[in-house]
Amino acid sequence: MQSPSVTCFAAVIAVVAAVCGGWMARGSTAVPAAVWSAVASGAFLLEMLSRASGGLVEPSAAASVRLVVVALSLCPMMSLLGAKRPQHGVWQFIVASLAVVLAMPAASAMLIRPGSMPDVHFLQRWFMPVLVAAGLMNFIGTRHGAAAVAIAAGQAILLRGFLPFAWSTEGAGAGADATAAWLVAGGAFVAIGQSCLWPAGRCAQGSPAAAAITPPFLALRETLGAAWTLRIAERFNVVAEARGWPCRLRFDGLHAGGDPHDHAWHGDAIRTATALLRRFASPEWLRRHRGDERA
Repeated sequence: MQSPSVTCFAAVIAVVAAVCGGWMARGSTAVPAAVWSAVASGAFLLEMLSRASGGLVEPSAAASVRLVVVALSLCPMMSLLGAKRPQHGVWQFIVASLAVVLAMPAASAMLIRPGSMPDVHFLQRWFMPVLVAAGLMNFIGTRHGAAAVAIAAGQAILLRGFLPFAWSTEGAGAGADATAAWLVAGGAFVAIGQSCLWPAGRCAQGSPAAAAITPPFLALRETLGAAWTLRIAERFNVVAEARGWPCRLRFDGLHAGGDPHDHAWHGDAIRTATALLRRFASPEWLRRHRGDERA
């Protein structure tokens, strides 16, 4: 049997990783997602500490607390879905409302039907793994793909008792919880290590426009995932086509063609890309990832 202290230590690492991720994402609209990650990891830590101290011996209470932890663990991905200024702040109330709705069966079981297991609706049992899959798909195409797989696997193990075809959480529960905690903590620190040791787009080369647009664009891709960066690329390309610029913004950065000595369009392209990126990041964040003073 796994020692509870091993799982608690992994939960502590997950909390630290979330805090580090929030500091690295400072200036971007991904900070609330990092806060939600820290809250979810902290809730899991409290659950593990309670189990280690002999609490949560009743299966109904243990299941209710786990449902609350699972609900919080799904908030970071929901937070990223609304990570566009200026509504990203108000969006957090929607995220909190989602957590309350997902945890409602636990509150009902503890307050209205003490001693009973939380009655999770069939649709909710499908909705929760769909959110986990959405988080995985959002980052699977980025450099953090391996980390996203590990985190999604950890989340799936944590919500194993609430899946549509749930298996028992008894017996090997302690070992499964330890595995889930280390998968999440390990995936988070792998992502942080990649961002620290291998900054996205820092070595981007090409035209002056590519050198100014690609680094912050790729950094935002690694921070928010594919969903929003593909939307940014789509909006930029609409403007580029309308104005006849010989460039397109792809998932891997700006691709420029035409006459290499024709720089007439570069200033407008940089300003357009900067305006789009400013919907998700502050001028300081753009300067930090661009490596100059333009923003």
